[in-house]
Amino acid sequence: MHRPLRLAVNGATGRMGRVLLDLLRDDGRFEVVAAVTAPGMPQLGERAYHDRAAPCLRADWPSEALDVVIDFSGPAGLASALEHCRAHGIALVSGTTGIDAALGGRLSEAAAHIPLMHASNFSLGVAVLTRLLRQAAAALPDWDLEIVEAHHGRKLDAPSGTALSLGEAAAAARGTGLEHVGVTGGREGARRPGSIGFAVVRGGDIVGEHSALLIGTGERVELGHRATDRTIFARGAIEAAHWLCSQPSGAYGLDALLAQRLA
Repeated sequence: MHRPLRLAVNGATGRMGRVLLDLLRDDGRFEVVAAVTAPGMPQLGERAYHDRAAPCLRADWPSEALDVVIDFSGPAGLASALEHCRAHGIALVSGTTGIDAALGGRLSEAAAHIPLMHASNFSLGVAVLTRLLRQAAAALPDWDLEIVEAHHGRKLDAPSGTALSLGEAAAAARGTGLEHVGVTGGREGARRPGSIGFAVVRGGDIVGEHSALLIGTGERVELGHRATDRTIFARGAIEAAHWLCSQPSGAYGLDALLAQRLA
């Protein structure tokens, strides 16, 4: 019988960190060795969850060997996790967004030495949607494409990172770059044929909805995904962590995990 994978959660006091710890507590594939949070957090020293065997929240990295780190922190937290993983040959799964070009370059460099997955969305359903959209966009290169996304009213960025990733995937499938045609009704004038646009909805407590509308003359194709529970992102990150530990060094996306399942 294989031993559990030794794992650390970085950003353990954040919303995603807490969800991850709750799910990992009952997942026999993993042993949570460390729960890392930012220095100065009032929860430091407390148990990561209500269990005597649970690790205490800490601001530094453990001396114990790790197999994988799951990171949902911030740019500074990701930089710390990346340095630790790169130095010790540890796989890294990160959903941290808002990183600059310099940190993005460090991620690319580290992928030559460790297995690494960095994504804006860890929903397996969104990964399937992205895969289907690439196929549809390539098969219908002259059709207009509108990506419509909806989130809760507190979300600051628009379009969402996931919407932009969908647009980038579709543009790449058509052999071109992503072009923003309009956001939240801001488009003026006639639409350019075959263009990619975005529409944004914000309100209430919407977890996340993404639709891709490929619109031709007299017909259209609609692809969509609706999230009703934020735990899907944590579940996807956990599945990614389990899969990534068996991969060689490199930069991976959820699509690589799906491809292996479909092989």
